[in-house]
Amino acid sequence: MKRLFFLSTLTLFALSCSDKDLPVNEHELVFELKLDPAQERLDNFGQPSVIPANHAAQTPVFREMGIHYLELLPESNTPFGTGKVIYQSPETNAGGNKAIDFEQLELSKSGDQFAKVKLSDLPPGTYKWIRASVAYQSYDIKFNISDLPSIGALSQQTGVVNSFLGYNTYIKNIQPRSKMLTVNGNRLQGFWVFESDLPPQYAPFNKVFFGQAPNGATTVVNPLFQSSPIPAGSCVVTGQLVEPLVITGEELEDIVLVLSFSTNKSLEWVDENDNNELDFYGTGNTPNERIVDMGIRGLKCSIKK
Repeated sequence: MKRLFFLSTLTLFALSCSDKDLPVNEHELVFELKLDPAQERLDNFGQPSVIPANHAAQTPVFREMGIHYLELLPESNTPFGTGKVIYQSPETNAGGNKAIDFEQLELSKSGDQFAKVKLSDLPPGTYKWIRASVAYQSYDIKFNISDLPSIGALSQQTGVVNSFLGYNTYIKNIQPRSKMLTVNGNRLQGFWVFESDLPPQYAPFNKVFFGQAPNGATTVVNPLFQSSPIPAGSCVVTGQLVEPLVITGEELEDIVLVLSFSTNKSLEWVDENDNNELDFYGTGNTPNERIVDMGIRGLKCSIKK
């Protein structure tokens, strides 16, 4: 009888368990995206950035972003790839060399939760830094266009930019707005596609431009550049957690980490005519002003309260 009572007691106890009594491995570390135009604009070394002479920049209106890689670091000297790798999007050899597969890249808007991992999969310990590889961005910008046949010039128009910041990306097709550009190949860091969005009466003059930023010109913020460098040609942005993330293995609820990326004047170009505006030309007789930098300008990471 005693044995039967004991089993019955266990059964009643199990049935009375609340959600808080679920195994700790049911709880997750969740990553939330934030795109902040007011966040400080930093350079490659995590220092305040100054726009070079003969250059200009603007703060785009972001549509979405694609993250290729996430890694948590316990210390500032943790070598790349030896922290806790949380997530990596699919890659492919379809274009020859290994590349990020753009078709399979998850795209997120500011405020979206874009990745998660079970807390039980994280080794207990303290994590102080995070790395995030930004593979893709889509945003609206302002520009001028001149030399349009029978029209002349239009100022302060809107267009859509798609930019690729990963080490290498395999792209089949890309459609910034309504027009499709077929690529069917790999593109290195700094490839961009731009489509104008002119008023309806000028819609026949909408056009797709594309180009490649110079090698090494894309800003990749890494304040740990001396103790923990990143691979050249990648966009692995490094940021410090505002407060360390402490994992004990006994967590009773989800933890949300907010990754806040600075988009402050993140689009930079060579300002050929010194008007502080981005200028394109409709006939191709005059070279368009060259976009040289589309890099995210910093990363902060905080625990959502």
